[in-house]
Amino acid sequence: MVLTCPVATGRTTQRDETTSHSRRNLLRAGALLALGGATAPLAGCDLFDRGDDPPPPPDPLEPLAAGAEELAGRHRAALAADPSLTERLTPIAEAHEAHAAELRRVIGRTPPSGSPSPTPGASAPTATGAALVAELRAAERAGQVAAAKACAAAPGERAALLGSITAARATHVEVLA
Repeated sequence: MVLTCPVATGRTTQRDETTSHSRRNLLRAGALLALGGATAPLAGCDLFDRGDDPPPPPDPLEPLAAGAEELAGRHRAALAADPSLTERLTPIAEAHEAHAAELRRVIGRTPPSGSPSPTPGASAPTATGAALVAELRAAERAGQVAAAKACAAAPGERAALLGSITAARATHVEVLA
């Protein structure tokens, strides 16, 4: 560092008889300034972050996304139990999978890869035929009610998606009638 002005050593200068800072104090101040300037950009890099921030609250759409995945799993399990329902249940299962994927995208979570397998809540059905379809219809009706409640409570940018899911579930109830 080259100083281009006269620096006193803690006493008055010969030119104007005023007290100025010592060379040692100027060097200390420069070093502290350089050190402070070098660490300031690091503060944004989580170098000094202690992680005291609480995790964000769960998204209100999480239960609806989980419900869509469960319904898709229930339909897939029903297809495995009674293959004669393939033509009727496959489009419904695919619709639930698409709804779950879109809800996960809106929430900001990546959807699981691959085709969803039956979820733990969706145990393999023991009934076949009409009883199996009646169980699925009751599950669809409950899902429709949950989607309608979520739609009513959602902000405007999410209401269109939730309204579409509610309408699709109402259609599924009618298809399963």
